[in-house]
Amino acid sequence: MKLWNGRFGINSDSKTDMYNASISFDIKLLPYDVKASIAHVTTLKQANVLTSEESEILIIGLEKINEEYQNGQIEFFVEDEDVHMLIERLLTLKVGELGKKVHTGRSRNDQVATATRLYTIDKLHYLYDCLESWIDCLDQQSLRYLSDIMAGCTHLQAAQPITLGFWFDAYKQMFIRDLQKLENCLDSMNQCPLGSAALAGTSYPLDRYLTANILGFKQPTANSMDSVADRDYIADSLYICTLIGVHLSKISEELIIFNSQVYNYITLDDRYSTGSSIMPQKKNPDIAELARGKSARMIGNLTQLLTMIKGTPLAYNKDFQEDKESLFDSIENTTLALELFIPMIETAKFNTEK
Repeated sequence: MKLWNGRFGINSDSKTDMYNASISFDIKLLPYDVKASIAHVTTLKQANVLTSEESEILIIGLEKINEEYQNGQIEFFVEDEDVHMLIERLLTLKVGELGKKVHTGRSRNDQVATATRLYTIDKLHYLYDCLESWIDCLDQQSLRYLSDIMAGCTHLQAAQPITLGFWFDAYKQMFIRDLQKLENCLDSMNQCPLGSAALAGTSYPLDRYLTANILGFKQPTANSMDSVADRDYIADSLYICTLIGVHLSKISEELIIFNSQVYNYITLDDRYSTGSSIMPQKKNPDIAELARGKSARMIGNLTQLLTMIKGTPLAYNKDFQEDKESLFDSIENTTLALELFIPMIETAKFNTEK
């Protein structure tokens, strides 16, 4: 029996289940949904909806599910539909009928809004650290090559003499602006939607400030309808990832040109290059080329999300299920690119005489 099956007399078609399910990708939200569920259980206990013993049993069960997930021991099925129903099924298997009480006073609408926001904040904090390290790398290179003369270009034509350090500093400024935007994005999403329920709250006397505090949010969201419908923070996140990706694409374009035999300005380390299956003399700047290509995918992810949300009425709509794959993809690829670019630049050899 599905969580929502109350009014239905027959089971849904198997292809409906496949089309409707998000478990194959939103499984990544499991640690964050568990964290939010533990906070919700604590709030239910504070409201005397759960006893201390019940809340302790539920929290231990939830922690065990997260532990099993981290150890790769969780098995899921299309019939689970999404990560929220998976957790409730596993919890009920562990603690019996008490497991169903975890859903008291909440909806999957505010569940997914909270879990996705927790995921985004966590991943963006790590992206922030990576971006800071990348800016530091560019700063070190700008100082290292402070006096090495090169041709500054407009229209890809030699225009004025500059230094290689000045060139590095120009890119550093782009990523500093990205860092500032990322900081503002993190600040604006620091509000907790849990307690909004389906769209208009719940009759249970839940302390949303307590829930927000447990989860590390600055405050609860102000309007429950907006809370379950809001995907602006995902749009902001995708925009920042896209801008970082575009800036990485710009520097990649120059690195690819500089790496060519015509220019011979730079030699990339073998660890950050690939070869040809038929021309063994070649060494290709594939990391830079992939970053240039993946920026197009990030632009597509941002466009997909904005196109999806533009016609959705208040409050929650199933369309919103389509926000996660774009979010996961852009954050993961942006982070991985920065993790690669730092050592790629640090180990690159610049032919300053040329």
